[in-house]
Amino acid sequence: MIVDRLDIDAAAFELATGWKIKPEGACKSDVCVPLERSAGAGFDLVATAERLGMAIVADADAGLWSIGPASLGGRSLTTAEAPELSLPDVLTGEDVTLSSFRGKKVVLASWAPY
Repeated sequence: MIVDRLDIDAAAFELATGWKIKPEGACKSDVCVPLERSAGAGFDLVATAERLGMAIVADADAGLWSIGPASLGGRSLTTAEAPELSLPDVLTGEDVTLSSFRGKKVVLASWAPY
């Protein structure tokens, strides 16, 4: 999940990750992870991501944060589902989504200038 601010609400978090914020904690399928809550406090993306083992990486130049998938203990991902990606085709400029390749083998290559 990529966000341009860290003060998103629980509904946006659920839409992007599938984790529903309930009184008992963050829940996905039959897994619920308790969250610490302060009286009157709203949804805390950073605390929730930390509790779910989601890495948070900032790109200060772009003003964006990437929130990684849940690992629940930091050792393995909770699912093997790739998040939806949408990138422009280098030849046509039209957006291409990762899900449009469902059922096909896909190689994702990335590069970073550091």
